[in-house]
Amino acid sequence: MKDFANASFPPEVISVMEQALEATVASLPEPVSSHHVQYIAEAILRGAHAGERDPVVLQRLALLELQLFPR
Repeated sequence: MKDFANASFPPEVISVMEQALEATVASLPEPVSSHHVQYIAEAILRGAHAGERDPVVLQRLALLELQLFPR
């Protein structure tokens, strides 16, 4: 998460990112590891930092990146 140490987002974007994170985690089978949650959060941050504001698109990006996550 060091890439986002100085990033700032307006409240409405934070709300969109929260929606995306909650929906992504809820879509995964239990138990969801903390490493997966961190990886999902980073993917959502990258998407939002690139300008994406649709929580569904951010969720899809996070799930796609999670598929590439080394296990």
